[in-house]
Amino acid sequence: MKKIEFQMLTAFQPEPTVRPASGFNASDDGIALRAAMKGFGTDEQAIIDILTQRSNDQRQQIASFFTREYGRDIIDDLKSELGGKFEDVIIALMLPPADYLAKQLHKSMEGMGTDEHTMVEILCTKSNNEIQQLVDAYERLYDRPLAEHMCSETSGDFRRLLTLIVTSRSSAAQQAGSTAALQGVRNDASLDPAKAKDLAEQLYAAGELKVGTDEEVFNRILAHESFPQLRLIFEEYKNVTGRSIEQALESEISGELLEAMLAIVECVQSPPNYFAKRLHWAVAGAGTNDGTLIRIIVSRSEIDLGNIKREYERLYDKTLESAVKDETSGDYKHTLVALIGGP
Repeated sequence: MKKIEFQMLTAFQPEPTVRPASGFNASDDGIALRAAMKGFGTDEQAIIDILTQRSNDQRQQIASFFTREYGRDIIDDLKSELGGKFEDVIIALMLPPADYLAKQLHKSMEGMGTDEHTMVEILCTKSNNEIQQLVDAYERLYDRPLAEHMCSETSGDFRRLLTLIVTSRSSAAQQAGSTAALQGVRNDASLDPAKAKDLAEQLYAAGELKVGTDEEVFNRILAHESFPQLRLIFEEYKNVTGRSIEQALESEISGELLEAMLAIVECVQSPPNYFAKRLHWAVAGAGTNDGTLIRIIVSRSEIDLGNIKREYERLYDKTLESAVKDETSGDYKHTLVALIGGP
């Protein structure tokens, strides 16, 4: 099982809140979970205690034991015993990370309307390696390329940016006339300080120096360059123009494309800041966006949720735990709080 890796930046030390359990034994956990779901009633607390304190890789080992020992799919059993948002968060924990986010992307595009906010959150915050895993998982799960589905649900420069992020043809394939696409276009390894000033000047020329905006230049640079390289480019942009890249984007771009580009900029500068703001959006105002709340807490718990919860408290003078407690209840609340709590 491939684990989504954190490869964006070295500007801060990522701190997960969920780490592999020491002394882990898949058979012991599998037996305990089977007992928690067998017979009359369900021991929800046992399920929470086990699954929130294991890494995703360990959960996959438990699922494999469950199938070998009992001939049962643990996800099916959990679905039959649980319900509501509690079920949603537990199933999210049991899915491999790339599969879970692929399913979230599919959900954002199916039915009436498209949830562009979710698409931006998932696609514009990932390294190339993470995008490759997502693209592979999506096609395996839905027998359809992710880029193809996105193209049918989005339009204009927003569609072009997202397509650039998930699809690239190698030069060898181009020379051979192949139409085969490689997953992901961002060059995670690129870091060239000498090139940063030239690219910053290209952005300036494509935006503030001309009448109208050449969105293709912005798309190409923001989708192609590594996050560390983009950080250098944004610093050079301020040196060249005296304005931040955010100011430039807000004056030149609008709508969904602006949201996507600002997400990339924020994750270049501080992923915890971006996700803390998304979590606040999910719990602020009338109603709670449980899908976003679950997705971020689950998907970042083994990456940088420790950083995110500190950033949340810095931004909003309130702990993430207390915000979640105010907006959720029951076993659903207990599960989210256990994931946030950390070791």
